[in-house]
Amino acid sequence: MKVPPQLLPLLEDGLIDAVVRPLRSGKEAAVFVVRCGEELRCAKVYKDARQRGFRQAVAYQEGRKARNSRQMRAMEKRSRYGRREAETAWHSAEVDALYRLAAAGVRVPQPYGLFDGVLLMELITDPAGDAAPRLGDLPLTEQEALDCHARLLADVVRMLCAGMVHGDLSEFNVLLTADGPVIIDLPQVVDATANNSARALLERDVSNLGEYLGRYAPQLQGRAYGPEIWQLYAAGALHPDSVLSGEVVADTTPANVGDVMREIDAARLEAELRQAGREAAAQR
Repeated sequence: MKVPPQLLPLLEDGLIDAVVRPLRSGKEAAVFVVRCGEELRCAKVYKDARQRGFRQAVAYQEGRKARNSRQMRAMEKRSRYGRREAETAWHSAEVDALYRLAAAGVRVPQPYGLFDGVLLMELITDPAGDAAPRLGDLPLTEQEALDCHARLLADVVRMLCAGMVHGDLSEFNVLLTADGPVIIDLPQVVDATANNSARALLERDVSNLGEYLGRYAPQLQGRAYGPEIWQLYAAGALHPDSVLSGEVVADTTPANVGDVMREIDAARLEAELRQAGREAAAQR
């Protein structure tokens, strides 16, 4: 097998000892099985932005913090330096999320480091020691689907309690092991408090899981777990052990138009001040 050029520096530096085989190729990266000493691991090689099938990167990057104001301005202007920094931030988001989510009790692969656009991480395996299959590649019994849904929903809640939303969760971003599901593919993870699309993405993630697993367990279909989770989160009442019913109570309280208009005016003023600050900084 021809070794991908992105992996050659890792071989030369002794970070990996051999490239065993390709594992899978997705819309934003190609994954290879590599050997590190006596251990098999994964090497995720990110594709260049022009090659990625993931076309909505800007929406996912809203709310991400830059290292400094120069980097932020460059990313906003889409300069050559800014595009390079945006790519670095895209790659770093996944390894940062893996560390944070593992600490929060979410089942994700263990990361070993990011090296020039290559993420080294744990190889998730099945009982035979082979690479674990994706959830979408396996037939399930009704009980298996219910168990898997419960575990994934609990991880979605833990993720949100840690301030993050996966943003692209489906049966193809979940590996199934003997110990249950493992969530993968997190470069597009969004900040739940700083991204205006967080709620829609959270509800879509949960809906994707319900629709797929509902094929095997029909009682999962039509449940409002996503809106319920967000409603609890917005009210400050969501906890890792929150018990969910799949139902939401509609808020019938009349809107206070005056309060709404004041919020709009405040947001507009804040945006104008922020823009003025950026223009002043650019002139310095």
